[in-house]
Order: sequence, then structure tokens, then C-alpha cells
Amino acid sequence: MKAFYYIGYKKSIIINLNRIEVFILEKQAVNPFLPSYEYIPDGEPYVFGDRLYIYGSHDRFNGKLFCLNDYVCWSAPIDDLSDWRYEGIIYRKKQDPKNKLGLYQMFAPDVTRGIDGKYYLYYTLGFRSIIGVAVCDTPSGNFEFYGYISLPDGELLWNKKGDPYLFDPGVLVDDDEKVYLYSGFAPKQGVPSLLTDFKKRTFEGGYVIELGSDMKTVVSEPKLLFPKIGEAEGTGFEGHEFFEASSIRKIKDTYYFIYSSINGHELCYATSKSPTAGFTFGGTIISNGDLYINGSNEDKDAYNYIGNNHGGIVCVKGQWYVFYHRQTNRHHYSRQALAEPIQIKEDGSIAQVEMTSSGLNNGPLQGKGEYESYIACNLMSKNGAGRYGTYFGNITFRGHPYLTQTGKDRENNPTQYIANMRDGAVAGYKYFFFKDLKGIAVQVNCTGSGEMLIATSLHSEPIASIPIKQSLSYTYFRKEVNIGRGKQALYFTYKGSGKVDFKSFVLS
Repeated sequence: MKAFYYIGYKKSIIINLNRIEVFILEKQAVNPFLPSYEYIPDGEPYVFGDRLYIYGSHDRFNGKLFCLNDYVCWSAPIDDLSDWRYEGIIYRKKQDPKNKLGLYQMFAPDVTRGIDGKYYLYYTLGFRSIIGVAVCDTPSGNFEFYGYISLPDGELLWNKKGDPYLFDPGVLVDDDEKVYLYSGFAPKQGVPSLLTDFKKRTFEGGYVIELGSDMKTVVSEPKLLFPKIGEAEGTGFEGHEFFEASSIRKIKDTYYFIYSSINGHELCYATSKSPTAGFTFGGTIISNGDLYINGSNEDKDAYNYIGNNHGGIVCVKGQWYVFYHRQTNRHHYSRQALAEPIQIKEDGSIAQVEMTSSGLNNGPLQGKGEYESYIACNLMSKNGAGRYGTYFGNITFRGHPYLTQTGKDRENNPTQYIANMRDGAVAGYKYFFFKDLKGIAVQVNCTGSGEMLIATSLHSEPIASIPIKQSLSYTYFRKEVNIGRGKQALYFTYKGSGKVDFKSFVLS
């Protein structure tokens, strides 16, 4: 039986000086668009029939490695992108014959509708340079193991010392029914010695591999398309060389290759009129720290805590979106799916878009009601944000605010909140449409005392100051404000002693 989760029609408590009002919010979509307990990075969105499906890796809350959980799927009707439905577990690690004990993670997958009308799931099995394939009659699962990407004689592709490394499959069935698999991995630095299979491989960049009609057999020599760092001079990819996260779409007569650059936090794109040659660098679509679009390319200047990124683009009822992910819990291993509307211009270009709290809402959020703090699109300390760890490490950032949750992974529908806001910490939300806002309340738990400053843009003068007192449990503190009609952001900055756990805010 399917489980259902609805993010809209939330009953909200509006706090005033002398009364409490309860009313129903209009249905809305927020970022992250899935429940706050769900950790699906590497999102690949597809419209099949009248529903939008999101496929991705499956992280574990407070996990110690990437992708520890089995694959799950969520979907939403194309007419209401706030109405997400849990489709359940669609493929388990132990279903792979080479992973019967479930010891290897399944990394970023991709899904496509095959020539035969069935749905094919492609995934990398751990750090083993093996791409597995599963198949199902429906896009929502359950998928069954089908085979591995192999040569015509049945030998696994690139299974020898010195071969390139298979990673992050992206798959396209073209209009002429030819099948193309894109894959590759090209880290900036060497890889840890504990990953022994890595030491046998070469890392040259991103490849295209043509498959046969059976969706798994290689039919032509793989071709290197996207250069790695150090080999991109004169290509146009300089400064944004290929790292990982292959994703491919065809829009009219143009092929769009979406990938994570060597900078990690950004999703870039390249275009060509051919699926196998001639790709030119297009630009950055999204950064999970709003770098570049905020005028800086330095990690320390990020408007959010950055880390790796992976996603794809999709068109829903004429509107294009980019799907990507953010890091939570002070490390790489509990990532969450986000989405933003994008515009593909007449010349085919895509301008970089900023992170928002409104995402799939296709416009600002309603400027009244209670909102959970975890929908923050900007989060930083007094000294800024920064990059979480390394690809195989972890930095705790003890003096910084961070997103975390109550309870354990997927236990009793735990709720996220912002923890450890200390003096100067900022949480930002974009955007709301205000009509007659008269007051703002914050629900916090504070070990000291101070004030929560409210501003409508980063680094601007506050429009209000809410006094915060020490509390033994979550408590609402309110202040009258006056924000005129229109679209605005909200930034909450804590000034004071101790630390604040920030649960929600109320617009009344």
C-alpha cells in the first residue's frame, strides 16, 4: 500500500499580542519539496504520463557514508507540484547479484523509458566501476535486476587495470531509438589508498557510450567528450571542468549535458547538436551556495554550506526546472532534494538561478502563516559559511548553524530545524508575497538571551528586533512589524549570548 505525504493545507497558529488565530494556508510547494525526514540527493526528474517522478540516491540521516539506504521514489501530479506521493522502495541493494550482502552502496541512478516501453534503472555499484541495470513495467517500481553494462561477448565494460572509471550513469533514448549512456569521474586530487579499485583506474573525464536495443550491451567504442582539470585549455570548459554527475536531456534538436564541475557545488551545462560530439560549455545553472550569482567564487563567501552537487532538468507543463541537492547535519552524507524554475532562452542559453525557499511553487510563498525553519535557502555564521569536509572526510563546523532533525533516520516522521545559531548567525528565506503583514513571531529554544533581527535583504538594516529570552523548551517570541505589499525575502539574524535552536516562524 502506498504512503502519502502532503505538504500543503497546513493548519497554522498565528500569534498576536492578545489572541491566537488559527487558519488554513493555501496549498504551497517549498524547498526541500519532500518531507523533511527524506534525504534524496542526485535527483533525476522525469515526467511519465501525468506525473513527475524523482529518482535519486538515498542518504541516511546522520549517515557516515554516501547512499546507505535502498532506492525509493516519489512522484507528484504535474498539475500540483506540492502534492508528493511516496512510491516506496523501488530497488534494494541486495537485489544486485554482486551485492547479496548489501555491503556496497548504490550511487546516483538514472531512469529512462526503453525502446520496448519498459523502464530501465541504471546505477553504479559502490566504488567498483560497475554499472548495473534493473527493469520494470511501470516507472514507480518495483524494479528487478536485469544485467550489467557489458561488451558483446558478455565481459563487463572497463573491467581491467588501466581502464577508465564508470560512475554516475546518465541515459538517453534518442528519437531514432539509439541509446546513449554518459558516465565518468575525474576528481581534482588523488583518491584514498583504501579504495583499491580506484588505484587501478584512469580518470580522464566524461564519456559517451552507445548501447544496443537491449539497453545494456556496448555497440561502439566509448568516446571521451568532457575534459578533466588540467586538460581543458582552449576548450571553453576552463574553470568548470568535468568532475561527475552526468545527466543528459534533448530539447528540440539540441542535446543538453548537465554535470557537476570540478568546483563541486555547481551544476553546469554544455550543448551540442550531436549526442556524441561537439559539446560547448554553456555556464552554471545552480550553485548550492549561491556562488557566482552573489558576485564571488570563494567558498568562504557562500550563502549556504556547500558540498557536492548533482541533478537534472525537466519540463513540466511548459516550465523548466533544475533539480539539485543541499547538505545538512554538518557533513556530506545527509543530502536533500531541491528544485528551482529556470528559463531556457531562445538562443538556448540558461542563466544561473538563485536558491530559494519557494522552488516548485512557481512564485513567492504566501506572506502569512507558520513556516518551518528548515526551508531556509541561505544559512551562515557570523563569519560566513564554507564547504563541508572533503569528498571522503568531515568537518564539524562546531561554531556554525546547521540543519538537523529530531529522532533517527525515518523514525516517527522526525522534523528538521536549524540548530546552533550563535551570535551573528543568519537564516534567509526567499520569497514571500506580503499584503498586510503586521507581526512576526519566532519559535526558538535559547540557552542565552538576545534578539532576532529581521531584514528583507542580506546585510541590510533590520526592520524589526524580536527580544529573545532564555527558555527551557521551544517558545514563541513576537514583534509587530510593518512590511508593505509586494515580494520580499526575510533574513533572521541572531544577536546575543548562548545558542538558539530555530524551529519555525509565524507571519501574521
